[in-house]
Amino acid sequence: MSKTAPFMVFSGTKSRYLAEKICASLNCPLGNMNITHFADGEFAVSYEESIRGADVFLVQSTFPNSDNLMELLLMIDAAKRASAKSIIAVIPYFGWARQDRKDKPRVSIGAKLVADLLSVAGIDRLITMDLHADQIQGFFNIPVDHLYASAVFLPYIQSLKLDDLVIAAPDVGGSKRASTFSKYLGVPLVLCNKSRVKANEVATMQIIGDVEGMNVVLIDDIVDTAGTITKAADVMLEAGAKSVRAISSHCVMSDPASDRVMASGLVEMVFTNSIPFCKTCPKVKQLSIAEMFAETIRRVLNNESISSQYII
Repeated sequence: MSKTAPFMVFSGTKSRYLAEKICASLNCPLGNMNITHFADGEFAVSYEESIRGADVFLVQSTFPNSDNLMELLLMIDAAKRASAKSIIAVIPYFGWARQDRKDKPRVSIGAKLVADLLSVAGIDRLITMDLHADQIQGFFNIPVDHLYASAVFLPYIQSLKLDDLVIAAPDVGGSKRASTFSKYLGVPLVLCNKSRVKANEVATMQIIGDVEGMNVVLIDDIVDTAGTITKAADVMLEAGAKSVRAISSHCVMSDPASDRVMASGLVEMVFTNSIPFCKTCPKVKQLSIAEMFAETIRRVLNNESISSQYII
C-alpha cells in the first residue's frame, strides 16, 4: 500500500476486537501498548515501541464506563509526549453525544466538554461514525471525518429482498436519517411520534403513515434501554405490519434492553460492531465496520477523498 508517511495503529482495551480487524484489513500489525492498573482504579498508559515521527491512529470507542474515555485521553497524551507526527483518534462510537445542547436550564453540554478534552489532549484529527447530532462536528477546530453506517446497512437491507418494504423512524428526531434510507431504496417512509414522561421511558406513541401488510425496517442511531425501538415495533405490528426489523448504528444495550428485544415482536435487531455486545440475545446481530474504517485510514494517509466512499 502506498503511503505518504509511516503510520501505526493502537487500541484501547475495550476496542481491541475492532482494531485487530482494522489492522487485518490494512495488512499492518496492531501496535504494542501497555496499560498498567493500580489498586485504587487509576491506570497509566505507555507505548512499548517508538512512535516518533509516525502518524498514530488510536482506536477507542468512548462508551460507558468513563474509563474508556480516560484511557483514550491518556493514550493521546502519551503519543504527544512521545513525539508522534500526528495523532488521529478513531472513535466509532462517540459517547456523551446525546448531550449536544442545553435542553433545559442549568445542564452541561457533555459533547462539547468531550470535544474540548480530546482537543486539549492533543488530537490532530477525528474519525467517527453516526454522531447522534451532526452539529457536534462543529465543536472541534480540527478535521472531523464523519462516516455513516449506511455503507454497511443498505447492502444488508437489500440482501434481505423484502417485498412491501417500508422504512420507519422510531421518533421524529430520527426522521432525517430514515428519510435518507427510504429515498435511496425508493420505498415509503413512516414516522413514530412519541412522548416521554422521563428519560428512557416512553409514555405514548402514534404512527404517522400506513404499515398494514408491510415489512417494516426501523432505523435508529443508538439503542440504549430499547424502550423506544421495542415499543415502536409492537405498535407497528398492532397496526397490521407483516414483520418488523430494527437497525441501529450503536449497540449501547443497557439493561433491560436484551430482555425487551427478546420479548418484543422484532424479527431481529441489527447493529454495527462500534460497541462490543457481550450479552446473550439471539435476535441481536452485528455487522463489521472494520473495512470501512480501514479504507478511511488508507484515504487519510494518501490524502484521498473521504466522502466519495459514502453510499448516501
